[in-house]
Amino acid sequence: MSETNTPAPEAAEAHRYTAAMAADIEARWQDVWDAQGTYEAPNPTGDLAGDPAVVARPKKFIMDMFPYPSGAGLHVGHPLGYIATDVYARHQRMTGHNVLHTLGFDAFGLPAEQYAVQTGTHPRVSTEANIENMKLQLRRLGLGHDRRRSFATIDPDYYKWTQWIFLQIYNSWYDAAANKARPIAELVAAFEDGSREVPGGRAWAELTAAERADVLNGFRLAYSSDAPVNWCPGLGTVLANEEVTADGRSERGNFPVFKSRLSQWNMRITAYADRLLDDLDALDWPEAIKLQQRNWIGRSEGARVDFALGDEAVTVFTTRPDTLFGATYMVLAPEHPLVEKFIPAAWPEGTHAVWTGGHATPAEAVTAYRKQAASKSDVERQAEAKDKTGVFTGEYAINPVSGDKVPVFIADYVLMGYGTGAIMAVPAHDSRDFEFARAFELPMRCVVQPSDGRGTDPAEWDDAFASYDAKLVNSTGEGISLDGLGVAEAKAAITEWLAERGIGEGTVNFRLRDWLFSRQRYWGEPFPIVYDEDGVAHSLPESMLPLELPEVEDYSPRTFEPDDADSKPETPLSRRADWVNVELDLGDGVKSYRRETNTMPNWAGSCWYELRYLDPHNSSALVDPEIEQYWMGPREGAPHGGVDLYVGGAEHAVLHLLYARFWSKVLFDLGHVSSVEPFHKLFNQGMIQAYAYTDERGVYVPAADVEERDGAYFYEGKQVKREHGKMGKSLKNAVTPDEICEEYGADTLRLYEMAMGPLDVSRPWDTRAVVGQYRLLQRLWRNIVDEETGAVTVVDGEPAEDTLRALHKAIDGAGSDMAGLRFNTAIAKITELNNALTKAGRPLERSVAERLVLLVAPLAPHIAEELWHRLGHSDSVVHQDFPVADPAYVVDESVTCVVQVKGKVKARLEVPPTITDAELEQLAMTDAAVVAALGGAEIRKVIVRAPKLVNIVI
Repeated sequence: MSETNTPAPEAAEAHRYTAAMAADIEARWQDVWDAQGTYEAPNPTGDLAGDPAVVARPKKFIMDMFPYPSGAGLHVGHPLGYIATDVYARHQRMTGHNVLHTLGFDAFGLPAEQYAVQTGTHPRVSTEANIENMKLQLRRLGLGHDRRRSFATIDPDYYKWTQWIFLQIYNSWYDAAANKARPIAELVAAFEDGSREVPGGRAWAELTAAERADVLNGFRLAYSSDAPVNWCPGLGTVLANEEVTADGRSERGNFPVFKSRLSQWNMRITAYADRLLDDLDALDWPEAIKLQQRNWIGRSEGARVDFALGDEAVTVFTTRPDTLFGATYMVLAPEHPLVEKFIPAAWPEGTHAVWTGGHATPAEAVTAYRKQAASKSDVERQAEAKDKTGVFTGEYAINPVSGDKVPVFIADYVLMGYGTGAIMAVPAHDSRDFEFARAFELPMRCVVQPSDGRGTDPAEWDDAFASYDAKLVNSTGEGISLDGLGVAEAKAAITEWLAERGIGEGTVNFRLRDWLFSRQRYWGEPFPIVYDEDGVAHSLPESMLPLELPEVEDYSPRTFEPDDADSKPETPLSRRADWVNVELDLGDGVKSYRRETNTMPNWAGSCWYELRYLDPHNSSALVDPEIEQYWMGPREGAPHGGVDLYVGGAEHAVLHLLYARFWSKVLFDLGHVSSVEPFHKLFNQGMIQAYAYTDERGVYVPAADVEERDGAYFYEGKQVKREHGKMGKSLKNAVTPDEICEEYGADTLRLYEMAMGPLDVSRPWDTRAVVGQYRLLQRLWRNIVDEETGAVTVVDGEPAEDTLRALHKAIDGAGSDMAGLRFNTAIAKITELNNALTKAGRPLERSVAERLVLLVAPLAPHIAEELWHRLGHSDSVVHQDFPVADPAYVVDESVTCVVQVKGKVKARLEVPPTITDAELEQLAMTDAAVVAALGGAEIRKVIVRAPKLVNIVI
């Protein structure tokens, strides 16, 4: 054969779908999409307003949880959710929706600051470089984001509005009567005109500025307080409860966390506890996430009871006020503010030795025990299996119903973060109290009649008796007797008795604590707060926003030895005296002020970013009301409004999701938004896992360099152990999307990640399996393009009926799957169709080829765009209509009916799916095989389930 008849290898390769061709196609179409604004979603008004016909379509707002721009870049586990929302968004565009889909960056926070401390690089420099790298990686995947709407939380134009929202919260209070937030100015007006009594009973006009500030601080939704906080010396900052792990260590860095009292900013999220609970019912969220939020909020009904303690009253919250006669001692949390007020100089006469902890004085005992308790996490302190510890404070309180003196202890199993930080201990009917009473030789009194025959002397019991279905005993006092009552009746009676005497009331308690909002950090939003010479806080006017971060020489807060529980924070901003001390005119002349030197937590910027996506360039308002109403307002099926689909990890159940819901409700109450909830539908994607390998020391080795030999694994000639784990840098098993794109193309990566399994299930990564989706795309390409010439091979004419049936079944199934986020089964149906078309061995009809391309377009947009244009179209495949299945071809032409005689299959009949019972029975009874099986026997019954079953009983 001559050379002229043999195509050069390069020429033959030029028309095959290879990684090189995929790279060319993908880069080219990404440029076109950007240039043409293919993914831009028009607003109904404002600077992003667009085609009214598009705005008139049903809208769909689709969001991913904010990515943090890590210096390590992406591994293939990161874009799982981003690809999923992209496929869904593309399908929604093709089914007639105006789709808003974009992505910003949550860029404040600890990692950039730690990098700055290590290298001296300004956090903004490293963060912006990381953002640009991540943008390139994400763009390579062909994600259809409206890039006009992207931003980072570190942009001053963005955090101006984060600061503005903080001021809205700061300048608001929660009106329990109206069940909503109201401007603090309305509360001040009520104090001024006397329509609302000022706490303490004095007239508002009589109070000094500092006294008024203190009063308002007790009402503001953002307030400062000197309260127990989670202090992490190793990080040099305080942490919210949600940022502390179950074993009492920092979520970031794994440092010990201690309880300490510091003045910090807080958000009064507890005011919204009931609404945060109740509104969960209308959200389309996974039940597991709802349950986590319900448990975290922790609503419980009971009563508050005051125990007299000298000149003070110690208030306890109890869910069992009916057992009040059985309270034989009290326990305060070690951090309780009253502890230091009443410690006597010496132990009272007759104090049990076991109560003192071996200390000479109550002060020594309490100080030592508080230090010990501060080193434990809340989980450790409440562990059921641990020995109960504590010390006597040296003082006694008075049981309000019996008048008995009861000793007051401090013990770490009582938490300041639940109830009031004090409990009445009823050891006969609470297991923890029972264990404590046994350990400290404390009295026990039975007040609930045991129903298990154990008698009424707790000294003879092995454990407490707890029951809600029993009668009260030994519960008679002045003006009240609970004896003989059931628990519910007794609760009502004692609560009424307490309220009449002003020493208690029925109440609802929550596990939820107010949100600690201060961080001793540099890389965060500055608080728009200044303090005057009297220490009174003042908010900056909107005209002074944004308050930008100043340059500093040292980015790190002062850190301490991880175990130094007595250390105190020192912030980076406090070292910039020229920034901290300022002269400002806040409306009453130029005065000297001192700026707040804490910064906001990294959660602040992600509490409201969905709103900025709507109207990202608005410099005069948080968001245009018409735009917010269009994209997020209440609607049928979503009575509280919110984003149509929000995809992200389940690990944010009680952090970001709870905080964002709180901010959304405050903004709604104040009239700034129409949506009560930020996210209507939530979907938690699973995790991509990968094999990791450890050597004989237990140290991880690079997974990419491990070899498999005869079922064993080796690294540099030595055998290593394989395990399954989360993909990431720490396990040295990360695979980057860039690697897969280089070897196969982005469309292959997209298909593989969507085909690995159900989106909400974690799945193992297997690079060797990627080739399966690569071959699918190659077969798709060959079905439309001649690999030798590059010519399109489709023909005109009507498809055969078997082709139409396969096509329309795939359209029907894959379209339904994409709408339901079942991308793995959608790909399976498309693969089945493509394989069937390949096996047919004949050119595709144009109508089949075009619908095949449209079918795959949401999943593999680059190859679909290329094939769409090669098929002669000039407009983008992105905005074409998704194909619609013809019901006539979706229904099976025939189904197989099983005919049983005496329970055994004797015939299989191919019948129309619409056949009636009578027709099917007649057909079965005349079938030769059935007639032979019956052999003339008497038929007792014929059971027909058309079109699939006939059962003949003889």
